[in-house]
Amino acid sequence: MSPSEPVPLVIVEGFLSGAGAIVWGNFEEHSNIVCQSYEERKRRIIFASVGPVSSLHDRACELFYSLVGGSVDYGNKHCQEHNHERFGRTYETGLYPEWASDRPLHFLGHSIGGPTVVKLQWLLATRFFGKRYSADMILSLNTVSSPFRGTQLVYSLGEDACDAPVVRRFSAGDIIAKCVHITAYLGPVLPKFVDLHADARKLSFRHASFRSFLGQLRKSEWAESRDATPYDVTFDAASERESLGEGKVNPRTYYRSYCATLSEPFVCARSFVGSCIAVLSAWPFYVTSAVIARFDFSSLRPIPACLSTVAAVRQGSKVGSDATVEDATINIASGGDCLSTALRASDGVVPLFSQFHPLECRDTRCRHFNHGDNFLDGSEKVRDGCPSEIGVWHVHHLADAHHFSVVPFWLGSARQKAFWVDLGYWLRAIDRAPRKAPAREGDVDEVAGV
Repeated sequence: MSPSEPVPLVIVEGFLSGAGAIVWGNFEEHSNIVCQSYEERKRRIIFASVGPVSSLHDRACELFYSLVGGSVDYGNKHCQEHNHERFGRTYETGLYPEWASDRPLHFLGHSIGGPTVVKLQWLLATRFFGKRYSADMILSLNTVSSPFRGTQLVYSLGEDACDAPVVRRFSAGDIIAKCVHITAYLGPVLPKFVDLHADARKLSFRHASFRSFLGQLRKSEWAESRDATPYDVTFDAASERESLGEGKVNPRTYYRSYCATLSEPFVCARSFVGSCIAVLSAWPFYVTSAVIARFDFSSLRPIPACLSTVAAVRQGSKVGSDATVEDATINIASGGDCLSTALRASDGVVPLFSQFHPLECRDTRCRHFNHGDNFLDGSEKVRDGCPSEIGVWHVHHLADAHHFSVVPFWLGSARQKAFWVDLGYWLRAIDRAPRKAPAREGDVDEVAGV
């Protein structure tokens, strides 16, 4: 890759998503504004297809092999634990077969796509794919509305609060599971954008009998397992990952997360003036946001470790201001009377605290910023200069925004255009910056503010 050629950006979609450019739209016109202004080549965009309902582990494996090529290997131990075939589909040619530490990639994950890339970096760091691969292969990890630490919405939709991954009968989650099995059974004759990547599970009519199919409709072995997306977005699963150290920052990777929260309906509606579709699409998220805000945390058993304390971040008023971090002890046993706002505020799918980053603020390296209605305010000199610290989560709060306000559905809104312009400048600054690890171990405490 020549010095003037931008590092490609890999986009990883979220739950039940896989349509790619069909719905993401004409964002490249805006993300490449910076490249055009410097008369550089356009940045290559790679849509990596992964299982839309699969576990983080399976999605990360599918993501890796879709890029480098070869047969998807989920690992012998993992497959024995979760009762599916070790090998999935084979990619004769990867989307980026030259991927290596000296030819790294940028990643953008929406929703569960963010934790998928975190899982991928963890597998790379632990040499799951072999010693020739490392966490340094991920140059930047950028996320939008990602449930790093779980979401209470999964329990409201059907996951048993005391016995996950059991799904309550006739709940929304149970209905979704049945639709997934119907799709998997008919998979060979369905369009590509509904591909479930269930090859290793042998659920299609080419491998499973009709009687077996009916049995899965009655009780899904996949949906009610620890090897599916719904369980991975429970607080228990997030606690398990964090207990292993998964989600720790790599000192040679740049991190940025965009965290959305909904305000009052009429406030958010004003920001969508001019687009009836945008206004109508926002209303379902107000309903689910209310469900999230009213969730009874005392119903969770056992109490997840990630909810024992929450870092309540006092956002800076503009880019470049330092974050103030305070630890808020939460009395979950008494029903959550002292829960911080970060647990209740959400984008309609993911609570605010879960969108920040993996681990608590005191256990990672992070800076928090608040951009109100326009996250380009005051950022010109930052965008056009050097990127912020490497190996640090840069958390950007988007007010009056829901789970789909920025991506994936392209509506051509001012906020969407601003997002892609800003991301383009951020990625270019990273491309041009030398990759250096933090000089002192003490920098961790200084950046985190603890």
